[in-house]
Amino acid sequence: MKIEILPPALAYPTRRAPRWRIAAAGLALAVAAGAAWLALRAGHAGTPPAPVAKAAPVFELARGDVATVEAGALRLRLPLAGSLTPLAQATVKSKASGVVLEAPLREGMPVRAGQLLARLDQADAQARLAQQQAALDEARARLTLAAKNNANSVALLKQNYISQNAYDTTHNSVELAEAGVKAAAAQVALARIALADTVIRAPLAGVISKRHVQAGEKLAPDMPVYSIVDLRQLSLEAQVPAADIPRVKVGQEVRFTVDGYAGRVFSGTVARINPSAEAGARAMLVYIGVDNADGALRAGMYAKGGITTDVSALRPLLPLAALRTEGGAELVYKIEGGQVLAQPVTLGMRNEDEGMAEVSAGLAPGAHVIVTRLDGVKPGSKVKLAGPAVAAPATLATVAAKG
Repeated sequence: MKIEILPPALAYPTRRAPRWRIAAAGLALAVAAGAAWLALRAGHAGTPPAPVAKAAPVFELARGDVATVEAGALRLRLPLAGSLTPLAQATVKSKASGVVLEAPLREGMPVRAGQLLARLDQADAQARLAQQQAALDEARARLTLAAKNNANSVALLKQNYISQNAYDTTHNSVELAEAGVKAAAAQVALARIALADTVIRAPLAGVISKRHVQAGEKLAPDMPVYSIVDLRQLSLEAQVPAADIPRVKVGQEVRFTVDGYAGRVFSGTVARINPSAEAGARAMLVYIGVDNADGALRAGMYAKGGITTDVSALRPLLPLAALRTEGGAELVYKIEGGQVLAQPVTLGMRNEDEGMAEVSAGLAPGAHVIVTRLDGVKPGSKVKLAGPAVAAPATLATVAAKG
């Protein structure tokens, strides 16, 4: 076997594209991609982007922005003002003359009826009483003598020893003696009264408001000694315009306040109405009886309040600040299920001074209403409360402060 070794095959080199052709192809591809992007953008230029859905805003209301409707009786009040005066007071004056031996009480001290106020020197009064007593004894002695003479005259007349004229004279002497005894007894009684008047006592229970004398001073009749006021019952005297008098009736309730007693409300009752108007004022005095059992009130204090002239039935009460007028109709913005609703209402009695009105129809107790004007909050708005709503009467102070 012959083995022949063939010569190696010729290697043919691989043909490659020129570099400039590769660069041209890349450039053409980039231009084509840019043209496609421009065509796509041009095709969508007139179509607006789809809107993104947004959630409705939820308004958070403060506690003072919302009130809770509560049931109650609305009261109409007629405003008034006046001074408090004691229903019973007295200035005790001396009935006798004399030097004051003692006057123990001072201003502001309580006093009982019949308690000693002052004692005067009794020497003169006792001397006059003794003198009048002696005159009475003398008159009684004369009466005794005249009675004996009259008895003798009766015996002598029966025996015809004296004339009828003589008997009449002795009998007349008895009558004169009896009259003398009565006159002397009356003088004794007056002297005893004068002696008793040297001891001055309180005519009523109360408080000493003024002491007019001191121990050692000389008193004359009708000179003031003490002034006493009874503070258990006071009278509030207030002027009411004559045009409003028809609304005032005896027995109506009166509520008032006094400076110095913040937060406390006092009460009284109309006791009397003066039938005559005050000259030049076109107003009439109304007298209100005030029970002052605890002694908190003092004479001369200035009071401001009102007479309750009318009381409504028990109905829902709405703050007038929540009332709105739209399209000629009265309505409120009611919150129900976290949403604001426009609720028409029918109102009855209104109290402009207190900012309240009774609801005849449209609202029930417990409803929540908006009492402030809030921008953006309208029917259909979503709301939530930051805290519990305040009761309707308490809202008045908040509304007034924001007004």
